[in-house]
Amino acid sequence: MKELIKDYCKQLRWGNGLAKNYPHIAADTHEEFLAKLLEMELKTREVHRQNRCLRQASFDVIKTFNGYSLDHIEIPASIPVDDLKTAALLERKENLIFYGPVGTGKTHMATAIGVEACKQGKRVKFYRTAALVNELNDAQIAGNLGKMLKQLSKLDLLICDEWGYIPLDRQGAQLLYQVVADCYEKRSIIITTNLEFSKWNGIFYDEKLTSAIIDRLIHHSHLLVFGGQSYRLTHSTIRK
Repeated sequence: MKELIKDYCKQLRWGNGLAKNYPHIAADTHEEFLAKLLEMELKTREVHRQNRCLRQASFDVIKTFNGYSLDHIEIPASIPVDDLKTAALLERKENLIFYGPVGTGKTHMATAIGVEACKQGKRVKFYRTAALVNELNDAQIAGNLGKMLKQLSKLDLLICDEWGYIPLDRQGAQLLYQVVADCYEKRSIIITTNLEFSKWNGIFYDEKLTSAIIDRLIHHSHLLVFGGQSYRLTHSTIRK
């Protein structure tokens, strides 16, 4: 009988977990047993869905808000802290721009918001901005740009880390603009940068293109300013 149940679970694509755990379900009626069995399967599927979203997001390292201090961050009144921790801004298709020196926790917060979104079943993708532009360039050369843009269009949240760390050529800048323009009012973007807006022209080398990108990003955006010293430098073993 156990092998038959295992086979049925396989055919229903329920996995082996249910077949292994159902003998441990305590219930007084058939209805109670069935309800607990279905609850177990739903919880298992939810965990699998969250793990799948996390894998597809391609985070460098998984980070959460646990133990994360907001004391060094200027958070505007336009967005409640709870909306950051619960990723509620994604429902409103709002953007976040994290500005501040290197090592002050911008990537950590961006990742923590992305991880929370993944736990809710949202589609998230994390990129170093230079890597995103390289992939766009490669896709264009290979004739797959349309396919990549279509994949990006299915996201709920795009995270562009280290924005402006590496200057872009004209083609790269135009491709990045295309992505930003396509996200406008359709999905959220989080950008981490150590460059103020007045210096973004040094990234794109085109005033009109720079203005167009800034215009689309800031329309539905919140600017968080990160201060303090670099966490990595403060906790460096060399410094110790």
